[in-house]
Amino acid sequence: MNSDTPVLKDIVLIGGGHAHVSVLRSFGMKPIPGVRITLLTRDIHTPYSSMLPGFVAGHYTFDEAHIDLGPLAQFASARIYHGEVKKLNLQDKEVQVSGRPPIKYDYLSINTGSTPKLLNLPGNTDITFPIKPIDKWLENWEKVKKQYLQTLGKFHVVIVGGGAGGIELALATYHWFKKATEDQNGERSFQFDLVTDSHEILPTHNKAVRRSFHRFLGQKDIRVWTKSKVIGVDEGSVKTENGKELKADAIFWVTTAGAPSWPKDSGLAVDSGGFIEVDQKLRSTSHADVFAAGDVASLPTPRPKSGVFAVRQGSVLAKNLRRLVKGKNLKSYRAQKNFLGLISNGDRYAVASRGNWSLEGKFLWSLKNFIDRRFIDKFNQLPEMNQEEKSKVSKIADKEAIKELSSLAMRCGGCGAKVGSTVLSKVINKLPDQYRDDVLIGLNSPDDAAAFEVPKGKIMVQSVDYFRAFIDDPYIFGRIAANHALGDIFAMGAEAQSALAIATVPYGRESIVEQTLSDLMQGALDTLKPTKAILAGGHSSEGSELAFGLTVNGLIGKDQLLRKGGMRPGDVLILTKPIGTGTLFAAQMRGKAKGRWVDGAIQAMLISNQQAAQCLYKYGASACTDVTGFGLLGHLVEMTKASEVDVEVNINQIPILDGAEITVSEGIFSSLQPQNIRLRRAILNSEKAISHNRYPLLFDPQTAGGLLASIPSDMAAACIEELKLLGYGKVATIGRVSDKSDNEAPISINLS
Repeated sequence: MNSDTPVLKDIVLIGGGHAHVSVLRSFGMKPIPGVRITLLTRDIHTPYSSMLPGFVAGHYTFDEAHIDLGPLAQFASARIYHGEVKKLNLQDKEVQVSGRPPIKYDYLSINTGSTPKLLNLPGNTDITFPIKPIDKWLENWEKVKKQYLQTLGKFHVVIVGGGAGGIELALATYHWFKKATEDQNGERSFQFDLVTDSHEILPTHNKAVRRSFHRFLGQKDIRVWTKSKVIGVDEGSVKTENGKELKADAIFWVTTAGAPSWPKDSGLAVDSGGFIEVDQKLRSTSHADVFAAGDVASLPTPRPKSGVFAVRQGSVLAKNLRRLVKGKNLKSYRAQKNFLGLISNGDRYAVASRGNWSLEGKFLWSLKNFIDRRFIDKFNQLPEMNQEEKSKVSKIADKEAIKELSSLAMRCGGCGAKVGSTVLSKVINKLPDQYRDDVLIGLNSPDDAAAFEVPKGKIMVQSVDYFRAFIDDPYIFGRIAANHALGDIFAMGAEAQSALAIATVPYGRESIVEQTLSDLMQGALDTLKPTKAILAGGHSSEGSELAFGLTVNGLIGKDQLLRKGGMRPGDVLILTKPIGTGTLFAAQMRGKAKGRWVDGAIQAMLISNQQAAQCLYKYGASACTDVTGFGLLGHLVEMTKASEVDVEVNINQIPILDGAEITVSEGIFSSLQPQNIRLRRAILNSEKAISHNRYPLLFDPQTAGGLLASIPSDMAAACIEELKLLGYGKVATIGRVSDKSDNEAPISINLS
């Protein structure tokens, strides 16, 4: 969406299911001016259910079987929020999310899938792994694989559920176990049991299909127990109602889908199973501004909980959300009565099932593979519009928006660009009270400026940072911006005292401006709170894009100040966080970064440097700085110059964010990289180092990066161990300090 176009309507999508990915692609191909999409998702990658058995069996890689929601949201100009729903406030149109402020909406769509319908079984459930949600099951699947490879003797797997999902999972996991056993030269063995309370496997399919899968299961010696309802799980065994007791090291639960509890708890109309009741237009029967699709929805004519329906609902849902914001009549969804089911047997072989007809063969697996890949490629291989096409879309959007935007006044500059006092007052009133004895006048006072007291024996350390948003979530951006600003204070060994905020919020309806500003401030407060610093005031304005920063104040004894100068020969260099944020977010802007890479970078940026600074100081750090815009090399040059020493950096020991080496290898760099790379003259062996694949990352600008410090060599091991216990999992020793040589370049790169 054009950043100069004010936000007029907010559509919030809960869940990255098969229907919602179609909605995102649709709005990416043809955006509606003034309409903002927000995707709230627990997972950054959506597993495509049809390819799950192939992924489990090893026929597909992770990326081949998952839709990456990061680039897809970027393509749709949608904000992507990582979180899980607690409840809906349907009256105030808010989605309440764990660990963050509520998300406001004008229209809401829900496509979260189903949850496992577990019975209240007595006994040990630590070995019971429900197939839903799929991402959690995949985590457990990795644990089961490791457990099998570490187990001596026979490993017992029980699959509970005799429908298509249970059968496919049994055969796919069997395929992996068989291959893993062959790779281990047959040193391990396993036994599979499939248990169902039904009279027959695949009860919704015809006899010919059932015969085929009875044959496959028999060929693989997977024992089938029908009419066997599970009533308990003891340690190492499964008990059934008819008296059977089966050994089990892992239990995969693939039974009837269940509904999440929060739709009912929130007041949405639900059916007897807790699924959201919708009409033929996929609209909630109780709330006209709420839609639902996929497994979580209950249609007037019930259909099986299958991804094939969610896929077809996606196009109707996208059309109806479009028509809704334009005030047009909605379209009806017509569920197909019969559909072709292609069920795999784990061995690149499939059975076709439709009504009373069936067929099987390798060619059907090839057909299924073709259909599945074509579908998933629609969302992972997105079209790229050139500048001329983007300009054309923008012009069309602007023309369509003129009438809707006419109610908004022309934006002024100067003080006229400030956020209105009503909005500002509402935001400030929502913030919790904050007090410190040495902050004399703060946010709760009507005075024109904040006033601070510097306690006797202390000096004030002050720093300021401000930059445009690189992510669409204002709450997370506020947290990261505060972390980034505080880094300078902690690097100098000071305690944080107070902060003044500077915010620029995009144009929009008053309520939207209020929410954005509120989310920003709450994010900053949530970062400041553990440091015991308070937000004492600030300034806000409206502009074409979101930007935020803080002036932060810290206190420290004059003789305790930790500076960049002070490195001593013999010290080792410690870096507390991985690098690579610059290239990863440059790649994200181009739609070239995988969602998990960006999420990994965000999680790293959310880690405060406060405890790291305290730990480094405890172990005798002689010099310290935070790694930010000048990149690792730029900040290291400052330290060597101030300390009058040389350093050797082991390039292979530098912690790197996942994906960063890939993006720099593709020539994707931050816009600040060319300026930073001018410092290569400080590298003694730059001509040799330039060939190393990590070399460009030495110049990569960081946001909310880690601390770079010199530590006495005899203290380094203990310091590293404690930093890891404090949560700095990728902290590393990256080099050593030596006496200043006659060389003009103070830094050498160890390439071995």
